[in-house]
Amino acid sequence: MDNHILVIGATLMDVKGKPLAGLEPVTSNPANIRITRGGNARNVAENLGRLGADVVLITAVGDDVIGDFLLTQTAAAGVNIDYALQQENGRTGGYIAMLEADGSLSVALDDVGMMDMITPGYLDQQRKLFRDASLVLMDGSLTLDAMNTIARLAAKYKVPLCADPSSTRLAYKLRPFLSQLHLVVPNELEAAELLEVDFFGHDPDSSLDLARLLVRAGVENAIITLSNFGLDYATSDEIGYIPANYSQIVDNIGTGDAITAAIMFGMVNGLPITESVRLGAAAASLTVQTNETVVPDLSLDMLYDHLIV
Repeated sequence: MDNHILVIGATLMDVKGKPLAGLEPVTSNPANIRITRGGNARNVAENLGRLGADVVLITAVGDDVIGDFLLTQTAAAGVNIDYALQQENGRTGGYIAMLEADGSLSVALDDVGMMDMITPGYLDQQRKLFRDASLVLMDGSLTLDAMNTIARLAAKYKVPLCADPSSTRLAYKLRPFLSQLHLVVPNELEAAELLEVDFFGHDPDSSLDLARLLVRAGVENAIITLSNFGLDYATSDEIGYIPANYSQIVDNIGTGDAITAAIMFGMVNGLPITESVRLGAAAASLTVQTNETVVPDLSLDMLYDHLIV
């Protein structure tokens, strides 16, 4: 299990509702509703597993039918779930997303309380997983104590640390770790929250500035996802913008996780950052065209078929 990618964070059941004719408040709206596996860390891990990476997931679910289902499906995608926790009589967390008619997110609710089970003590018990990892990723669902432990162990074993803020309301948790991050992949709102600056609406140029500011704060590779409009990226050596490439938008839930996974896959395989980011953009373009949170038949060949050249 040497040189695996270690992913730590949420496993959730996603419930996504997409209205047939717009959202009207304070009433029921005719919609297409889909239930699918989710959770930022779990999504990243599944994407990595489907790309052929050796990936280990530390997560927590309830000892219930939903938890069993999510772990079984995640393992079937090639993810090692041996270190996932199941709380007896616990209730697996969930994510409810209300989408606009164009597939963009209107509002969402998340229940990540189960992640309190991932304690500093449990992480210390699994320190060999950190020692033998090629990359470590944590998501915003974790407690600050757990994040501090992850950052400490990653630094101790000199393993590059990656992070996903998970949401605007959780992004603040990553601020203390910016100078330690090898990779961070926020959307525009999350990036503004991380940096404690105002967000004035979608603008690739302004988002490129946010990526630069993250690098100045110590992040080695900052990727800003731009909803359905592609992504910006910055490192200490280069900056760039990659436009989106898709024929239709079904929904954009999970696109950021796909980007993160594809970039990490490129990194562990020694690809230049520009090519890794292009793989991420391809993964996003594929994910936005499906109503699944992770493309079910994702493969490396599929990513290369959708690269923007």
